[in-house]
Amino acid sequence: MHILLTGANGYIGLRLLPSLLDAGHRVTCLVRDKRRFPLQNFEDQSVALFEADLLDPKSLEDLPKDINAAYYLVHSMGSGSGHFPEMESRCAENFIAALEPTKASQVIYLSGIIPPTGDSDTSTHLRSRAKVDEVLRSGKVPVTSLRAPIIVGSGSASFEIIRDLVEKLPIMTAPKWLRTRCQPIAISNVITYLTGVLGSPKAYGKSFDIGGPDILTYREMLLGYAEKRGLSRLIITVPVLTPRLSSYWLFFVTSTSFPLARALVESMKHDVVCSDDTIRDLIPQALLSYGESIDRAFAKIAQNHVPSSWFDALASGCLDNRYLKQVKPPEHGIFTDKRTFAIADSKEDTRKRMWSIGGKKGWYSLNWAWGVRGWIDRLVGGIGLRRGRRHPTDLITGDALDFWRVLLADYDRGRLLLFAEMKLPGEAWLEWEILDQKELVQTAIFRPNGLLGRLYWYSVIPFHHIIFQRMGAVIAGQISLRDEKPTV
Repeated sequence: MHILLTGANGYIGLRLLPSLLDAGHRVTCLVRDKRRFPLQNFEDQSVALFEADLLDPKSLEDLPKDINAAYYLVHSMGSGSGHFPEMESRCAENFIAALEPTKASQVIYLSGIIPPTGDSDTSTHLRSRAKVDEVLRSGKVPVTSLRAPIIVGSGSASFEIIRDLVEKLPIMTAPKWLRTRCQPIAISNVITYLTGVLGSPKAYGKSFDIGGPDILTYREMLLGYAEKRGLSRLIITVPVLTPRLSSYWLFFVTSTSFPLARALVESMKHDVVCSDDTIRDLIPQALLSYGESIDRAFAKIAQNHVPSSWFDALASGCLDNRYLKQVKPPEHGIFTDKRTFAIADSKEDTRKRMWSIGGKKGWYSLNWAWGVRGWIDRLVGGIGLRRGRRHPTDLITGDALDFWRVLLADYDRGRLLLFAEMKLPGEAWLEWEILDQKELVQTAIFRPNGLLGRLYWYSVIPFHHIIFQRMGAVIAGQISLRDEKPTV
């Protein structure tokens, strides 16, 4: 079959694609920017890229007409836009309009379990999910909806939030929504359901709740994680935290963004439990328990084999998508800090150090100061350093890298360009480029926003002389990495 996969760069999309290829399908991945997609991981396989924006109907006009089925895995929950429900509806409308001229006989949509509490009491996020389902069903192509609760897997937003809370807080004063019940499901079980309903006439036009074998409160999930990790944790539930305060609590304690934290808290007001299990008869499989899901997640992490992560989606940060196409920083109205270093060993060693920067490795210079800058960023509503990085030595365009975003990662040429997603009175870029195999050019660029931006630049110049000089010297091999300490 020829499959259209939307959201191919997302957490679910990058997990689903290998399963579709293993089943012998030909897959066209709909992406906003081709360079963000790790095509090198799927060489010599039946993968094609189609660059389009679902908010722009014209960009969808040349969609292949021989598509047999399509997966709709698009959402804007963590985008930070107050208009994300309208955006999601428009995307769905444009999607079904573009699908009409094709041979598609099925749309598979991954949604969330909608609590039976009435429209007015349901979170904005879940109402939007239900609206998208309604829009998709208004088209001619039959829709199969899979409604999932929390998905547990390495790199998933839910797993990483639980991980942050338990690993960092021996004692938690937590909101009352920790008493809410949920039916977590392992990512591997989700993928089996997504592939199992493909081409199944019994699934056409149907909606299914999908969940794991355990029904747990969020408190039990936190304590279950702690038990798996051999940690002793005390959780004190208090009723005084409002949804907004709860969102800030998640934002400051975990690596999630505030828009995502707010959407999650709103959804946690209600029990998220499957109302039926008919999907189990249609697609029998061994459902992993919550504890087994955690074990699987840590097995992936231990092997540095996390194929996708929630924070690598553009919506997890504040980056305007146009910057991904701007691989050259601005030249006018900017301040620059440009330094050139003679490469002490080899181009290959220098490239390896460039591609390993950030995350647990740190920033090669005054890592405690980078840690302080991350805390300040969190205090003013930014994302801080806690996103880390997807892989310890691999970078691709679009990756999140602490509070930076990778705009260009050209390993062959030896050029790495980052864009700052921290809170700043302006815009900032950081670039490294190897010239003639002998020199490393490191450039920090800042485009200030008004007088405040200029004052900010001049205030940090003394720190730049220390931090940037040492960082470039380490990357060029002039200073040993053994002299550096891990990030705070």
